[in-house]
Amino acid sequence: MLTLDFTDKSVPYATFIRDVASEVVRQLKEQRDDPETVSQRKAYAMFGRGNVDRWRRQGKVTPCKRPGKMEYFVAELRKAQRTQQDYFDL
Repeated sequence: MLTLDFTDKSVPYATFIRDVASEVVRQLKEQRDDPETVSQRKAYAMFGRGNVDRWRRQGKVTPCKRPGKMEYFVAELRKAQRTQQDYFDL
């Protein structure tokens, strides 16, 4: 039986693959009906104002500015959401 060794435990390969597959399915379901862009208000509602503002300051997301409206690409927001944050990085 093939196992994967991590620093804190060993996991059978079949279990690892099953867990990865279930995570991929969960993310696909979550993102299935996402529009290409959302307004700033909707981005704040979906991801939290603090997160969106921080990601913008860090350059992880770039808003599309239109007259009287600011929009974000949902794909960029989702990518920033999946990235582990380092809150102590100055």
